[in-house]
Amino acid sequence: MAEKQKTFEEELFLLEECAKKLRDKDVPLEEALKSFEEGILHIKRCNEILNAAKEKIETFKEEE
Repeated sequence: MAEKQKTFEEELFLLEECAKKLRDKDVPLEEALKSFEEGILHIKRCNEILNAAKEKIETFKEEE
């Protein structure tokens, strides 16, 4: 079963959690790398959501 797509706000929250982990000086290197990779995925998903919203707005503007 496919995972429900997260909202922009959910992805942004998860990105912020990754950033908090990376700022923690006591995080082992492997965990920091994992958080970095997860953060990149959340950034990509946020960008996808924002681009979809932008396309919708442009479509509405063209229909006027």
